[in-house]
Amino acid sequence: MPEGHRSGLLALVGRPNVGKSTLLNQMVGEKVAIVTQVPGTTRNAIRGVVTRSDAQLVFLDTPGLAKPRTLLTRRLNELVRDTWAGVDAVCFLVDVADGIGRGDEFLAAELAGIRTPVVAVANKVDRVRDKASLLPRLARLEGLLGEGRSFADIVPVSAETGENVPALLDVLVSHLPEGPRLFGSGHVSDQPEAQLAAEILREKLIRDLQHELPHSVAVTVDEIRPSEEREDLLEVDAVIHVERDSQKGIVIGRKGANLKAAATAARQELEVLLGAKVFLTTHVTVAKEWQRDAKQLGRLGY
Repeated sequence: MPEGHRSGLLALVGRPNVGKSTLLNQMVGEKVAIVTQVPGTTRNAIRGVVTRSDAQLVFLDTPGLAKPRTLLTRRLNELVRDTWAGVDAVCFLVDVADGIGRGDEFLAAELAGIRTPVVAVANKVDRVRDKASLLPRLARLEGLLGEGRSFADIVPVSAETGENVPALLDVLVSHLPEGPRLFGSGHVSDQPEAQLAAEILREKLIRDLQHELPHSVAVTVDEIRPSEEREDLLEVDAVIHVERDSQKGIVIGRKGANLKAAATAARQELEVLLGAKVFLTTHVTVAKEWQRDAKQLGRLGY
């Protein structure tokens, strides 16, 4: 490693739907986190790795904090706070186009109590039509941590277009300790392929069915295995879990149309990511009220 090489863990924090997963994918340069228009999509701390000649940044993309209405939500909130305690820096994202709201203020109050450096990331600057209004929004962001505490830096970006993202990476590197790489140079994520496949299929289902049942769907894939019949083929068996019998019909759709569309889109994306042909089979099952059942949450990986 060159002299002065830096490395460390960074958490992406923000209220739901401010662009955390989009920013992670933009910084890594590959798709490692699912992206939808539905708040609360992310359920796992997904790592993305950026390797440069002078540094390696390992990102944790965490769920947004939410009101603990279910056991699942309480566990996800615990996951977020545990992540903050074990990283070298925190990226706190806000949507400056939508404006700073109570959710941002709540998160800032939580972050004000940690010793970890917090870099504020003002996302979606490309959507602020009146550029003169950007400075007052950044000024409000600057004071969000309250008296006696300030952000380590404030960086405006567009995760969607990539605007100013390289500058953000430079700022983040400056807050990391000196140290060797934590992963090999070709590594972009430590997410198992089976988990990635499950998340991609869930993304496609949420995209198509977001108004009917976005948070009632979980997907599991036990393994991705080479086909015994074809060397260039990978076999993926996915199980889609819903909470009620009526939701099963929604996922499948008329003559199987909904499930077929989601599975086809997921298969095509997996073939690009895995570099091989994919044979994807799907099965829909009812796990009654799984979001409120501790045993079922454990079986589903939560």
